[in-house]
Amino acid sequence: MLLLIYRMPTERANERAPRLFQHERDNRTLIVYLPPTYEAEPERRFPVLYMQDGQNLFDPQTSFIKGNYWRMGETADALIEAAEVEPLIIAGIYNAGDRRVDEYTPGKDKRLGGGHADTYGRMLVERLKPFVDAQYRTLPGAEHCGLGGSSLGGLVTLYLGLRYPGVFSRLAVISPSIWWRERAILKIVAGLRQRPPLRIWLDIGAKESRQAVPDARALRSALISKGWKLGADLAYLEASDGEHTESAWAQRTGPMLRFLFPAQP
Repeated sequence: MLLLIYRMPTERANERAPRLFQHERDNRTLIVYLPPTYEAEPERRFPVLYMQDGQNLFDPQTSFIKGNYWRMGETADALIEAAEVEPLIIAGIYNAGDRRVDEYTPGKDKRLGGGHADTYGRMLVERLKPFVDAQYRTLPGAEHCGLGGSSLGGLVTLYLGLRYPGVFSRLAVISPSIWWRERAILKIVAGLRQRPPLRIWLDIGAKESRQAVPDARALRSALISKGWKLGADLAYLEASDGEHTESAWAQRTGPMLRFLFPAQP
């Protein structure tokens, strides 16, 4: 497992953007995982999975709760070496701390604020993805590009995936915060005129909030009503002992990677 960490300015994402990306301290940290075969195959290009909350993925010391992290590097290494998952690059985007809610939410909530997911999406599409494509041997097309996250990170993943189907085609929607703004994401899905070509992993833990499972089932049904097919381009998992924690999401990282990036024959 090879990890590289960058601090890159994001204030150029949109010159007219709010202060969300214009503060002088707003240099975004990006941690990049390279597959075991990256150096050994210098002519090969690789798909990329972009993940929200990057500090929680690879390093127990930087995780929100120290020691409680996704173990994503170890899991990816094992699955790639077992030929169960296609070798891929994983780019973890650190969240913005006290502005995480602002960035990860589509639409402003009357009580909680937020609502800057569109600005965050432009930064991701216009700055971060081109940076990764320039630095590494990526397969830059949408058919090789994924986006993922948990909780509010899962919510913004689905929202931006629907907004940018020409950039991302594989979505890891993990324990998504469907409740945000009176379940507005369900209305967004219901309003789709046609199904975009997205392969979606959706999961939830049975030991999360009381409304979490019913909300996830409602989202699953909304996606199916728009043409997604379970077992084909939509996977749905209810983890019977799953809580809303990094360690719970770590247990579902393997199945998610197998579904979104299966090894090529």
